[in-house]
Amino acid sequence: MIDFWLAAGLLLLVALSFLLIPVLRGRRAQLEEDRTALNVALYQERVAELQTQQEEGVLSAEQMDTGRAEAARELLADTEGVEAPRVSRLGKPLPLLAAILVPVLGLGLYLHFGASDKVELTREFAQAPQSMEEMTRRLERAVAAQPDSAEGLYFLGRTYMAQDRPADAAKIFERTVALAGRQPELLGQWAQAQYFADGKKWSDKIQALTDEALKADPKEVTSLGLLGIAAFEGERYQDAIDYWNRLLAQLPPDDKSRAALQGGITRAAEKLEASGGKVAQAPAAKAAALLKVHVDLAPELKAKVQPGDSVFIFARAISGPPAPLAAKRLTVADLPATVELGDADAMMPQLKLSNFPEVQLVARISRAGQPTAGEWIGRSQPLATSTTAQQKLTIDSPDK
Repeated sequence: MIDFWLAAGLLLLVALSFLLIPVLRGRRAQLEEDRTALNVALYQERVAELQTQQEEGVLSAEQMDTGRAEAARELLADTEGVEAPRVSRLGKPLPLLAAILVPVLGLGLYLHFGASDKVELTREFAQAPQSMEEMTRRLERAVAAQPDSAEGLYFLGRTYMAQDRPADAAKIFERTVALAGRQPELLGQWAQAQYFADGKKWSDKIQALTDEALKADPKEVTSLGLLGIAAFEGERYQDAIDYWNRLLAQLPPDDKSRAALQGGITRAAEKLEASGGKVAQAPAAKAAALLKVHVDLAPELKAKVQPGDSVFIFARAISGPPAPLAAKRLTVADLPATVELGDADAMMPQLKLSNFPEVQLVARISRAGQPTAGEWIGRSQPLATSTTAQQKLTIDSPDK
């Protein structure tokens, strides 16, 4: 911050110079005016002395005129080059008062509206924190400086949870939801923090938060994990197994938490069997959809396209959202080509081929590289996502 205040001080000196320089110039003009008045007084005294000498008969009339002319020349020589005095309408007190008020008001306005705290935070975040406590203090200061930053609030809430401060985290996540909207992930984080803040006691509020999160996103991992924990604590072991199995299906194969989650499922199964119950078999996982399609260009269009034109091949649901479920991009130079469209090519995790019974295959040529609009297109008939036979798709129609 030292370099910042030095720069601010230099700018302040520049501003004060515009106020103080005219005052200093006024003092110099006053000195010149005083010197001119002294010269006039000396001239008048010299003329009076010559008149006295003339009356006493020491000087003749001609000598008197000569002496007066010489005194006048000396007066003109002394006053030559002196500027005419400037009349200031502001006076001297006002510039001096302004010179005092400018830095005071400037400092006050900056402390009120400025961003010195944000500048300091930027400098601090440029260096890695030495401890979790230091990171927490930085995040708290960042939230205080930017209370409308949902991202800062979110990270602070996660940090509070890592420090076993769920009550503080619940308040922060509530503020985050108010700023960023009722997003499933935020609702899950809020519900989890509230659950631990309440001493692991389930409540209608927590139930409502998890229900809302899973309604918006059935695969929201925090809510699934929390419901599993609550079910296990409430000795509803089958529910815990079901929730944790749903969560396990969402985790990547290399996720480190899979082992702990599988251990929880095993313990819940043991407790269920020890109490005389029987673990219900999980429903068979739905097979991933995979469609093979051979794409070619109609002969009459080959002279109308360029080798570098983009070719978008995608599948979209017959009954569902208009967004493509799976897509791939080629060029005209790649045609004819055979591609595969499957769940791995999903544009969004919740919109997979296997989640829809029927789709339509589409191939579009777009010279501008836009997947939503182009020059030529080919469409298939409705097709079941369970189809295994290779499909043929020909681009043969203008894209209207």
